[in-house]
Amino acid sequence: MQAGAVHTKAFSLLAILGVALTLGTCGCRNVYYATYEKFGVHKRDLLKKRVTAARDDQKEAQQQFKDALTRLKEITKFDGGRLERAYNSLKSEYDACVAKSEDVRKRIRDVETVAADLFEEWEKEIGQINTPTLRDSSREQLAATRQRYNELHRALKSAEQSMSPVLSQFSDYVLYLKHNLNAQAIASLQGETSSIQQEIARLIEQMNASIARADEFIKTLQ
Repeated sequence: MQAGAVHTKAFSLLAILGVALTLGTCGCRNVYYATYEKFGVHKRDLLKKRVTAARDDQKEAQQQFKDALTRLKEITKFDGGRLERAYNSLKSEYDACVAKSEDVRKRIRDVETVAADLFEEWEKEIGQINTPTLRDSSREQLAATRQRYNELHRALKSAEQSMSPVLSQFSDYVLYLKHNLNAQAIASLQGETSSIQQEIARLIEQMNASIARADEFIKTLQ
């Protein structure tokens, strides 16, 4: 079999096994990890990949919320014309924010799963080291890595929690306009935008902190 065919087959196998983590069962994850390890990819490498993916999805979500805020500001300045089109545009931005938020939440769950499995494995394997100095050194490394991860996890959760009030207010605006699609209703939202602007600013701040933590954590796993 040619090298290209072998590579393609291996890639396809990994892609199929990639669903194992989402299934959430220990047995499926063990198959997933074992398959990756055959290709020299271990839990530490997978954690790095998951953190990188979570960081990238947060960047995309952050931009989407910024775009939604821009659209909201535009519609509150709308002075007539095609109100339904303006509403549909805002609804599309809201739906995109919801989708990006779900992506971020899923990525965080993936990070949590791999991190928990990595630390559990590491803890067990420390007990298999007979040399006291090496065992102590490994335990110190585990403690340091776990502390850095906990800092990252707190930042991830803060960013995740900051999405909820933004989506809640955004949903209120969209539903209000749906039920009152007229110039007066749009004008009435002008006084409400400051609140969601503050929430989005807080969200962006939390995401920036989370992204920075992710970058720092990734560097420690090089």
